[in-house]
Amino acid sequence: MRIIWFRMRTALRGRGGDAGMSTSEYAMGTIAACAFAAVLYKVVTSEVVSTALQSTIGKALDVPF
Repeated sequence: MRIIWFRMRTALRGRGGDAGMSTSEYAMGTIAACAFAAVLYKVVTSEVVSTALQSTIGKALDVPF
């Protein structure tokens, strides 16, 4: 009888089917963050962005005081 009462109580609280859910959410978030970092790294190290950054830094250093 206690087992039935325990199962009913946990089912009513909504804790029955959430086992491992947070772990998979963290895993998906980590994978998404790594993918975003890889894309951002490729963009920042591309020739176009590198040239633009060098140009901007060069212009900032050539400002007369």
